[in-house]
Amino acid sequence: MNTSRPQYGEAANPDASDVCYRHPQVTSFTLCQRCGRTVCGDCQIPGPVGVLCPDCSAAAQPSRGAQLQSSIRSGSRKFFDRDNPFVTYSIIGICVLVWLAQSVIPGVTGLLAYVPIASSPYYFEPLRSLTSIFTHSTGGITHIAFNMLALWLFGRQLERLIGHRNFLWLFMLSGLGGSTFVMLWSLFDPASAVTATVGASGALFGVLAATVVVMKRIRVNAGGLVLMIVINFAIGFLPGLNISWQAHLGGLIVGGALMWLLTALHERGKARKTPLAFLTVTGVLLALHVLFYFVSPSVFMLGAAAIN
Repeated sequence: MNTSRPQYGEAANPDASDVCYRHPQVTSFTLCQRCGRTVCGDCQIPGPVGVLCPDCSAAAQPSRGAQLQSSIRSGSRKFFDRDNPFVTYSIIGICVLVWLAQSVIPGVTGLLAYVPIASSPYYFEPLRSLTSIFTHSTGGITHIAFNMLALWLFGRQLERLIGHRNFLWLFMLSGLGGSTFVMLWSLFDPASAVTATVGASGALFGVLAATVVVMKRIRVNAGGLVLMIVINFAIGFLPGLNISWQAHLGGLIVGGALMWLLTALHERGKARKTPLAFLTVTGVLLALHVLFYFVSPSVFMLGAAAIN
């Protein structure tokens, strides 16, 4: 007595009419799990349970548009993941693109560089204090190469630690701090009011100072990094190199102070007040720019009279 039973997905009462719907000359007893049509071994496509025919398998697949959208969403999630320092990579990309534009398009550097007089009523272009953060010297590749290498080495780790938004705030405010100190120095040296300053060095010094603060907080030896900062800061005083030590000092102070505030708030369980710390520093820097706007005309006039 034959006690075998048909397997799941097979015809219960097979007969000679059981042939593949696509290949009538091929006998088969296997049914498509979805539509119930008979499919031969060449047409069977494994499904979650049983097999599917080619038509049902194709219908179950998402459209090309849906696949593209799914791929874009997946890529976006990976790019904006907290562990992926996309802000650091984006800043590096912007700086490289701007540097290439500076190298091939005349006048770009002059449009983006910061000059203290651009913060005065004589020649008011306040956005220069931010656009200059992404500019570099076009006299060679050394300037941008060193800055971007240092940002790649230290910016990624700092961004992963404090988050994308906080890192962007810190970088931009450090750069603004560098421009602010260049601006304030022109009150003591009016002749420097028309001297152009370029480079992300001020913002970079802020990132390095913030990294030192973090290393100190977690009791990691920061001696090597401190030595690197001191050496690079001292280079700014060498004659003939035309390096703005004022921008370095401004970025250093702002970046270090911001990181100190952030760590202090975190240790006291007040991390939710982090935006207030950034807004406070932003307010102080903007207040200095407003003060400079009203004070600079008289100072520059006195400087011009002294020169004459």
